[in-house]
Amino acid sequence: MRRKEDVRLLTGTGLYTDDINRENQAWMVVLRSPHAHAKILSISTDAAQAAPGVIAVLTGHDAKADGLGLFPVMVEVPGKDGKPLWCPERHILQTEAVRFVGDPVAIVVAETRAEAQDAAEMIEVDYDILPSITDTATALDASAPVIWPERGSNLCVHWSNGREAQAEAAFARAAKTVSVDLVNNRLVGNPMEPRVALGEYDPAENHFTLHSPTQGVVRVRESLAKFIFKLPKEQVRVISPDVGGGFGLRGKLFPESAMVLWAARRTGRPVKWRADRTETFLCDPHGRDHVTHAEMAFDANGKILGMKVETVAAMGAYLFDFGPRIPTVAGGRIQGTVYDMQDVSINVRCAFTNTAPTDAYRGAGRPETAYVIERLLDQGARAFGITPAEIRNRNYVKPEQIPYINCAGNEIDSGRFEETQAQALALMDWQGFDARRAESQRAGKLRGRGIGYFIEASGGQPAEWARVRITPEGEALVHVGTFSHGQGHETAFAQVLHARLGIPFEKVKLVQGDSDLTPAGGGTGGSRSSQMGGVAVSRASEMVLAKARRLAAHLLEAAEADIEHEGEIFRIAGTDRTMTWAQLAAAEGIPDETPGLDEELLYKRNTECNFPNGCHVAEVEVDPDTGMVSVVRYAAVDDVGVPLNPMLVHGQCHGGIVSGIGQALYEHARYDDESGQFLTATFQDYCMPRAADLPHLEVGLNVVPCPSNDLGVKGAGEGGSCGAPPAVVSAVCDALGISHIDMPVTPEKVWRALAMRQAAE
Repeated sequence: MRRKEDVRLLTGTGLYTDDINRENQAWMVVLRSPHAHAKILSISTDAAQAAPGVIAVLTGHDAKADGLGLFPVMVEVPGKDGKPLWCPERHILQTEAVRFVGDPVAIVVAETRAEAQDAAEMIEVDYDILPSITDTATALDASAPVIWPERGSNLCVHWSNGREAQAEAAFARAAKTVSVDLVNNRLVGNPMEPRVALGEYDPAENHFTLHSPTQGVVRVRESLAKFIFKLPKEQVRVISPDVGGGFGLRGKLFPESAMVLWAARRTGRPVKWRADRTETFLCDPHGRDHVTHAEMAFDANGKILGMKVETVAAMGAYLFDFGPRIPTVAGGRIQGTVYDMQDVSINVRCAFTNTAPTDAYRGAGRPETAYVIERLLDQGARAFGITPAEIRNRNYVKPEQIPYINCAGNEIDSGRFEETQAQALALMDWQGFDARRAESQRAGKLRGRGIGYFIEASGGQPAEWARVRITPEGEALVHVGTFSHGQGHETAFAQVLHARLGIPFEKVKLVQGDSDLTPAGGGTGGSRSSQMGGVAVSRASEMVLAKARRLAAHLLEAAEADIEHEGEIFRIAGTDRTMTWAQLAAAEGIPDETPGLDEELLYKRNTECNFPNGCHVAEVEVDPDTGMVSVVRYAAVDDVGVPLNPMLVHGQCHGGIVSGIGQALYEHARYDDESGQFLTATFQDYCMPRAADLPHLEVGLNVVPCPSNDLGVKGAGEGGSCGAPPAVVSAVCDALGISHIDMPVTPEKVWRALAMRQAAE
């Protein structure tokens, strides 16, 4: 099936938050810190208050006077020493100190956005500049400036999986060991649609309404109500219309969302804010930013005995919703990935830095974990003089070992990893590489190939709500607590319902993104929508079908067992006596039955996640004169269980691959080490992959049904972000004849690596 939402979106009839305007609407602009770290000595707003068009200028002092709450961290990460993570207070606006470039200090509300911008420049803030630390590798050094003096250090939490002794014993009996030092570079998600927020307040009902792009309205509503405004959740409504991308970044409670609501209550007018692209770079949560030392031990046959990983992960100046969970518990769930390895020791120290906070970004801990393991396996292949494919084959969990309990205690219930790799190598024409390498050499280029295998832990939040309602016109309305921001849920969920109820695909309507209409649900994140929302829709559909059979039996005066259902028709078997969905939905007065066909449920499962996986293979060409790297061939075979719609799955695969190639070769959010200034705040400085940077992407599916849900599905949205970075970096290393090079693999890094290799020769 083609995506049914595309006609609406591509013909300009989509509705995004910035398309919504209210009568008497005012505009908000945020004044942000120009310094990475400074004390605030004073804030003077007099000139701004008197500026043309200004309605209000608000600071953190006003927020405290109004009793606004603190922004929460939504997770707990157990510390190695038994102590909980240390979470600093995060206020809506800073009054005592700023801790990263972009930290909000004041807001201006004016008649127009331009007037608000002009007035914000008139606010006078007296700063006492302090030393800053933006380098993750040195953030925990004794000499590093301390961001939160009351903490005494920049350590947020030291997390361990508790297997140090087992890993040390494995290394003691190793025939060979290898190691690598690597960086998972800091990234900015950059959804096509920048963040927008429109706040309204009804004083008669003490009720807030927020329009804003999210990845699910329920948690945003509950956080605003509980933590910021301290109200019953029924007094806050959150609405997300069409959303232009999320990538994990939009599933958060943002300060600006609370600001527009607070400003609306203060001014008595609707208040709107729209980020420009520089604000997106500065203030959206960033992803990744890890510095890692890792080691792997092998027996004499190249079988993995154990692994040790030490990582410092940057949290930024504050903790966002899930920030400290990403490099610890989230990434830790798939330690070992698809390989038979148990004696694995992981230590992660989460560190505060004078940077924007980090949080979930496409893959959320799993790409980082896969990257470390895949780079170590490539070092192992070099040490044993075997191919990257062979060392992986020697270590995959075998089909007869499944269900397999990994070293984090999670049960991998399906997967054929060696088979998936074989399919990917065939799709790439692995055997034809030598001829292609010779052709590249004749053109003066260096060619290399690499493999990246990953496993995902997709799902999270093991409960989801859905409601299916049949209208008297015979349409099906599907209400669901997941949220589509590009994935194609209007298509996929219509297919699920059509398969269960026979109602035509075009008569199925998706209802989402309004907390009054979808009062429960976990939103979309962690590739959970098909396995949670899809199953919830399927089960609610079955409840509707069961009731429809009962109604048809009563109205047709037949036994329920004699009712046949096909498409839009219910029939007494062997007769021409029928009823339609529309007639049944309109039926009233049936004993012991409520009118209509309207069923809802909260689907819960007994597993937190399932395990999609895949093998990605890249070939690159390197220009030795310029250091330019080109990805010239790319093939991937993913196991996402049963695909509801292969076209949607391939679209998700493509998007993930492009984001992974972006991390491998182009993208890097950088701060100046001395001043803490953000150096990559525009697309002139932060390089995103473009269509011209990509080859044709060959993608295939190895269908291994998931046994833990009704549809047999696994997540599909994040695999490419996990598989592409190790595949591309491995290919570059192969082309250059070196053991490792850090991401992003820029021409300068390549040129320097070639120069060092030539000097050594």
